[in-house]
Amino acid sequence: MYSSSLADAPAIREPLHAPVAHLVRGGVTEGVHYGSVVVLGTDGEVDFQLGDIEVAFYPRSALKPVQAVAMVRAGLPLDGELLSLAAASHSGEERHLAGTRRILELAGATEDDLRNVTDLPYGPVVRDLWIREGRPPSRLAQNCSGKHAAMLYTCKLNGWSPDGYLDPAHPLQQAIAEIVEDLTGQRIARVTVDGCGAPLFSVSLNGLARAAARVTTAVPGTPEARVADAMREHAEMASGSGRDVAALMRAVPGLLAKDGFEGVGVAALPDGRAVAVKISDGANRARVPVTAAALVRAGVDPAQLTPFEGEPLLGGGEPVGAITPVRALRP
Repeated sequence: MYSSSLADAPAIREPLHAPVAHLVRGGVTEGVHYGSVVVLGTDGEVDFQLGDIEVAFYPRSALKPVQAVAMVRAGLPLDGELLSLAAASHSGEERHLAGTRRILELAGATEDDLRNVTDLPYGPVVRDLWIREGRPPSRLAQNCSGKHAAMLYTCKLNGWSPDGYLDPAHPLQQAIAEIVEDLTGQRIARVTVDGCGAPLFSVSLNGLARAAARVTTAVPGTPEARVADAMREHAEMASGSGRDVAALMRAVPGLLAKDGFEGVGVAALPDGRAVAVKISDGANRARVPVTAAALVRAGVDPAQLTPFEGEPLLGGGEPVGAITPVRALRP
């Protein structure tokens, strides 16, 4: 199904994206979202592709499940809600903050030891409440704090210094890079810095889909299966109330889904079917319906995905159009 040898790193060049969604208002195409889409079958082979699925790109937070797998392989003993939080782009709800504090406690660390950036909560409802209450930005509220707390805990368990844990040369980040290459099946093209300050690894869209499929098809009890189980069973801990990826995992039994900034999405089923999406302009309004269309392409019942067909375009407060995946995406 998957080769044990690593493919070369994907090429670094301008992506050859293709139209993936149209903004149709009143029967006229008002705008076009470009991007790339890949659908893998149960055998790990590409069943469908659109755009450029082999060029180097940054998966952003869609790679967090792989980072969590790497930490579990390195001895991180978390399960359930806390392991889901370790792979989260959370909304900053109180349960997320409490969970992060618990991981820090297990690590013998405090919020001051975190090295992610300070920010307000990612969830708009929570963020608005923070602003009304006059609460300042914090590292704990930032959406990657669970991952960073887990990184500190992993360092403690392995006797690695917490100082410089975000340095790509740190043993923790070297261990994560090794698992990124293992699960994607390809060399990393480039390493840069993600929005939270952690190293960010460039792979291909096809590689991201392969990694998700390998996580969901893993033998029960393995690090991969533990991460998948935690995220599926505690979907709101990996995201937040009202978030589309949590709703998607609730709607499609067994589905693992993760979003990332700049219009990235990945989803995989227990039998290895997987999809990955990159929207060129980073628009979430296109990511959701394109991901849903890709899942239909993968064989998911369209009735389960009706809520994810995209928000309507309004005119005078009334629906006058929609964001429609291109014809090539529709089976």
